[in-house]
Amino acid sequence: MASNSHHEVTDYKPGEMDITEHQKTFAGFIKACIWVSTLSILALIFMALVNS
Repeated sequence: MASNSHHEVTDYKPGEMDITEHQKTFAGFIKACIWVSTLSILALIFMALVNS
């Protein structure tokens, strides 16, 4: 059986982990989703106006 000697065992304590990078990544993901959604809607409106 595999041993867990290569994993560091720590006691998890909620609220002590630094999550600033996670928050920045999530904010970037949301911005990208908003941009893609907006561009898609604008493309659909343009196609509707020129009868594509």
